[in-house]
Amino acid sequence: MLTILFDGIAYGMLLFVLAVGLAVTMGLMNFINLAHGAFAMAGGYVMVLLMQKAGLPFLACLPLAFLVPALLGAVLERTLYRPLYRKPHLDQVLFSIGLAFMSVAAVDYFVGSTQQMVQLPEWLRGRSELGSGAWTLGMGHYRLFIIAVCAVLTVALQWVLQSTRFGSRLRASVDDQRVAAGLGINVNVVFLATFAFGSGLAGLGGALGAEVLGLDPSFPLKFMIYFLIVVAVGGTSSITGPLLAALLLGVADVAGKYYIPKLGAFIVYSLMILILIWRPQGLFVRKGGR
Repeated sequence: MLTILFDGIAYGMLLFVLAVGLAVTMGLMNFINLAHGAFAMAGGYVMVLLMQKAGLPFLACLPLAFLVPALLGAVLERTLYRPLYRKPHLDQVLFSIGLAFMSVAAVDYFVGSTQQMVQLPEWLRGRSELGSGAWTLGMGHYRLFIIAVCAVLTVALQWVLQSTRFGSRLRASVDDQRVAAGLGINVNVVFLATFAFGSGLAGLGGALGAEVLGLDPSFPLKFMIYFLIVVAVGGTSSITGPLLAALLLGVADVAGKYYIPKLGAFIVYSLMILILIWRPQGLFVRKGGR
């Protein structure tokens, strides 16, 4: 029981880091980017290729798995995404999902369709157990590492958005771009940095999740629905909502597959429907703004 809860929390924290960039672009920038999973896939392949081809250690690849998708996101935001900010949401959906399919085809062509394997360092492969009997807590070292890294990222992201000048400038830019520009805020730079940071987080999540979730060219399409569930259930106006939604999704998914494997994702979708019936706007909604 405790082991299932632990694995569910680790899975949920990983989903949060993967999906929080989408929550930021949808909630704070009012842009629907269904190609978000492509940046996560990019981070995963950056790590895998650097480890396999360049022989870099696991920990050295993680910052690069953040940096490369962040730079890619900055370039695409400046060239492709920015003209779509004021377009209808349907245009944004069609464009971004087309970009996701293009990324799948490109990776399949250049890298191949084989699922990539991640060679973890020895100190992350073990497993520790606490307690005994039905209350035994089995903790995989890598999942414990995921929880620790994702927890630090969550606290840092919450602090940046709520307690820094950049966070206040971002919220001001979202609430009223013209007023923010009149106050001297460079709205384009704020949105560029936000989009790049969200893409980098997705890349880092993809690198961390390559061993847990698997990595192949279908990654952006396979996990797109999970990202959308986290954002829809948690709401797009805060960090707390997606975090809680990701934890609920992770625990429900792991427990459902363990206790009732034949139902598969039915439990997750049922939980999503019940929560959205109860709170259609998501678990947390930011007051005011827009």
